[in-house]
Amino acid sequence: MNTRTIVRNGILAALYIAVSAVIQPFGFTNVQFRVSEMFNHLIVFNRKYFFGIVLGVFLTNLLFSPLIAYDLVFGVGQSVISLLITIFTAKYIKNIIGRMIVNTLVFTFTMFLIALELNLAFQMPFWFTWLTTAAGEFTVMAVGIPVMLAIHKRVNLGKLV
Repeated sequence: MNTRTIVRNGILAALYIAVSAVIQPFGFTNVQFRVSEMFNHLIVFNRKYFFGIVLGVFLTNLLFSPLIAYDLVFGVGQSVISLLITIFTAKYIKNIIGRMIVNTLVFTFTMFLIALELNLAFQMPFWFTWLTTAAGEFTVMAVGIPVMLAIHKRVNLGKLV
């Protein structure tokens, strides 16, 4: 990995943390309305964003989560798994919007890991928690599609890293 890619991933991680800090009261509940999750769509444009996204999630959970140990395993794990699935499916889906839709659905579905985490930590009901965390994730990721496409129109996100 070259210096430019490392620096840009560091900036991405810092942006993820900054946006998460602003909405922190809503980012660690059973709804998980984390606006910074729309950065997950960057993986659709270039898989080199993987490290910046994961580092951002890791540091955000380390700095702000009331469940640090759980979130470092479940939260980071959910991001890693979802990003890898999206990277794998990108080979078969050439359309950017199609990839973003698949990415949204993958992240929404894998919120069962966060529901499991909250179930283990706080004995929250698994199915209801999965529903609420998935709804929050779906909302943020769906709203993120036009936002990231608008940014991509101005700045080629595929060639940025």
